[in-house]
Amino acid sequence: MTDGLDPRLVLRPLGRRDRAEWEALRRANTAYLQPWDPTSPSGAATRVGYAQYLRGMAREAREGTLLPLTIEVEGRLAGQVHVFGIGRGSLLSGSIGYWVGKADAGRGITTRALAAVCDYALGPLGLHRIEVNIRPENLASLAVVAHLRFREEGVRSRYMHIAGAWRDHRSFALTVEDTAGQPVIQRWVERRPEGI
Repeated sequence: MTDGLDPRLVLRPLGRRDRAEWEALRRANTAYLQPWDPTSPSGAATRVGYAQYLRGMAREAREGTLLPLTIEVEGRLAGQVHVFGIGRGSLLSGSIGYWVGKADAGRGITTRALAAVCDYALGPLGLHRIEVNIRPENLASLAVVAHLRFREEGVRSRYMHIAGAWRDHRSFALTVEDTAGQPVIQRWVERRPEGI
């Protein structure tokens, strides 16, 4: 999957052959991502091996509750974006989580990847609503949802265990009606800063 703007940005499943590059990217960005990464409320280490991580994602994808994707830029891994907690029936919604390495932050990559995933989720995946929950201190992610014109829905108190504590998150959403038939990527193209 691409964003339709630049074929050098590709969203695809993470595979076995990505192990060394993925582990190196995560290791190089440990300190950068730590303030935003989920942690275990019990304090227990939650690290799993790479093969187990892939199997878990594959199982959830088969069950239809997860769309796990890797962000690839010019043939190298840059981060990940997932639609998770996918609900069907009368709900037709999911949440989106994402990360990119520090070297790719501020380049529009996250915004374009999120837009492409939103277009897929609200289109072929058949969802009606998608949401993104962001820590109030995460100014970069707040800028991403602002560029894509997500609607803010409020604050979720102590919503997720992040960086060792229960953290508040600002909640943002898009529905099919919010996009008025316009691709989400187009919402960004119309408002993107110069040079991105």
